[in-house]
Amino acid sequence: MSKIHTLGKTERLKSRKLIDSLFQKGKSMNVFPFRVYYMFTDLNADTPVQAGVSASKKYFKRAVDRNRIKRLTREAYRLQKIPLKEVLQAKNLQLAVFFIYTGKTIPTYIEVFEKMGIIVNKLSEQIVQRS
Repeated sequence: MSKIHTLGKTERLKSRKLIDSLFQKGKSMNVFPFRVYYMFTDLNADTPVQAGVSASKKYFKRAVDRNRIKRLTREAYRLQKIPLKEVLQAKNLQLAVFFIYTGKTIPTYIEVFEKMGIIVNKLSEQIVQRS
């Protein structure tokens, strides 16, 4: 298995402090069924991007459903993050990003994969426009 398609511990957004500042000071965009918060910051890790995932307890009462959505989202991100990482490394920037699933039904993997591709492209464009 190639190391390029992994989602290791250092690439996961776990810092409560960073997550709170991301929601307060970060920018957001909507790509239905996702709301994406992102912020350029100094991460404590050597990785150029850290990502977090969430699904609403309001619409998905069962933890099994929320976990499925988060698993699908992480997998789609894991397979499509490479262009985003390359742009960040070229610009010498670090990014914290958080994906919130806002849909009301459990998605298929294909839907999540397509939307994640759009999100990654939009984030890459934001990085290119930034400098």
